[in-house]
Amino acid sequence: MPNITLPDGSIRSFDAPVTVAEVAASIGAGLARAALAGKVDGKLVDTSHLMERDTQLAIVTDKDADGLEIIRHSTAHLLAYAVKELFPEAQVTIGPVIDNGFYYDFAYKRPFTPEDLLAIEKKMAELAKRDIPVSREVWARDDAVKFFLEQGEKYKAELIAAIPADQDVSLYREGEFVDLCRGPHVPSTGKLKVFKLMKVAGAYWRGDSKNEMLQRIYGTAWAKKEDQEAYLHMLEEAEKRDHRRIGKHLDLFHMQDEAPGMVFWHPKGWAIWQEIEQYMRQVYRDNGYQEIRCPQILDRSMWEKSGHWEHYKNNMFTTESEKRDYAIKPMNCPGHVQVFNSDLRSYRDLPLRYGEFGSCHRNEASGALHGLMRVRGFVQDDGHIFCTEDQIEAEVTAFNALVKKVYADFGFDQVAVKLALRPESRVGSDDIWDKAENALRAGLKASGLEWDELPGEGAFYGPKIEFHIKDAIGRSWQCGTMQVDFSMPGRLGAEYVGEDNARHVPVMLHRAILGSLERFIGILVENYAGALPLWLAPVQAVVLNISEKQADFSAEVVKTLRQAGLRAEADLRNEKITYKIREHSLNRLPYQLVIGDKEKEAGLVAVRTRGGQDLGQMPVASLIERLLEEVAARKSTA
Repeated sequence: MPNITLPDGSIRSFDAPVTVAEVAASIGAGLARAALAGKVDGKLVDTSHLMERDTQLAIVTDKDADGLEIIRHSTAHLLAYAVKELFPEAQVTIGPVIDNGFYYDFAYKRPFTPEDLLAIEKKMAELAKRDIPVSREVWARDDAVKFFLEQGEKYKAELIAAIPADQDVSLYREGEFVDLCRGPHVPSTGKLKVFKLMKVAGAYWRGDSKNEMLQRIYGTAWAKKEDQEAYLHMLEEAEKRDHRRIGKHLDLFHMQDEAPGMVFWHPKGWAIWQEIEQYMRQVYRDNGYQEIRCPQILDRSMWEKSGHWEHYKNNMFTTESEKRDYAIKPMNCPGHVQVFNSDLRSYRDLPLRYGEFGSCHRNEASGALHGLMRVRGFVQDDGHIFCTEDQIEAEVTAFNALVKKVYADFGFDQVAVKLALRPESRVGSDDIWDKAENALRAGLKASGLEWDELPGEGAFYGPKIEFHIKDAIGRSWQCGTMQVDFSMPGRLGAEYVGEDNARHVPVMLHRAILGSLERFIGILVENYAGALPLWLAPVQAVVLNISEKQADFSAEVVKTLRQAGLRAEADLRNEKITYKIREHSLNRLPYQLVIGDKEKEAGLVAVRTRGGQDLGQMPVASLIERLLEEVAARKSTA
């Protein structure tokens, strides 16, 4: 007679073992129809799961985050089912959930075409409409291997063969299609109503470039049609805002095959970079950071001591000279410890804050590279704080406030906070990790912030707070971090003299606000669709003459603007003024200053904003005052 405790605290008693579906039906017909799965004592299960003892149960519907993930996972299986129906010779491999959707990898004799995708999606809709039951079966491992080999599914058989022989495996059946999966899944295909296949891409079997290339079909799935429509609209907007396209149009940067994952900055792009770097340099000064600079290459022994060689070697570029092994730095932290170690430190020196615009290189897979967003060479606004344990909370709290201000200056007001906890591969004892994680929690609580926790996603040397900014079209970007590290300072011999005259190991706080400057510029370009705020715009004002007669005065105006510290250019081409205005509007320049005979005679400029607003004529001095005020306020021009 199990007693089932529901989330509201109510208890339902049953005379015999009961399934999740039966409990949902006992509550109401509406919930029974909506039920996708259950959460039994915190574990997700199918609606067919049988409860034989007292249990805590939550019914999962499409209104829950878990429900949406189950929909997407089940839709991935529906995709595989449809592919096998249309292309029986295709072999299925794996099909996980990803952000906003799912994918499934297939081996097939020819590439899938756009027409194939349309046919597959149509077949998925047919299978969903048939409302085919989805059921879980438990098989002996060897029986499952034999079954899939007989089906010609060598990849699936290989996956199952890697499971220990004494373990049973979980399979899911819908119609004639059987697939390996832990589950849970929706109770029937009729629960899957809103989905769309997006594209086909290549993917190596098990992510290893030495293995055969498979075909990866990406899709998206949602609980409601309007949610999917909003997502597809966001994708359209994202394509329009693609920083690679805008960067080329605005002549900001380029990349080429001879330097994969490296950026060639053009003058206009470098102007944006410099504005950001100088802004962050002022942030350093205003918040007690001393700027330093460390070598690009360090001996292998240093990386072994820090733990990077063991935990991060595959992502490092290495070199050799005079029979010594070196690595190009992927991170700045070991170098900052050496600066700390260069002198005898006292507790009176702490907290000691170092900042560096540190150039790093990471050996990212070529297939993962993506414009400015994923590169091999990048610069971080990196900082490290050496402090005592008692100072951690105050430093974390101050940093949390600083992050909020900096993001607001760049126009980002929505910031989500996450706490990434210990990964499997890590240095340091569990006691040290407990202390580090709790220190960050204390700092977040002191800041009055709410946060989500991410088990297993911390750095190998310590847990970290992640700051995720939301852009103009609702996308989230992880930029800033604050990490507590009790391990690396000791591994690298960092010490200070305490108030007791004994030697102590400092705590090291790793922190960045923007993260990679390359990536942050990419985010900015996409957030503003290239129409950067005046203070960041590579060209803040362009002077347009109507005819040759105003060329000299136009040049004088540009000179005056530049002397005032503004980035200005003149367009003196022999083109119609309407043509010039249109062209510079497309180039998203904040201000256009038009000069004709009347303006020249009166010593004025006719001012137009990026949004097409006509501000009329004004003296150059008044214009400069207006622009400098806008730059100082870091406002965005409409």
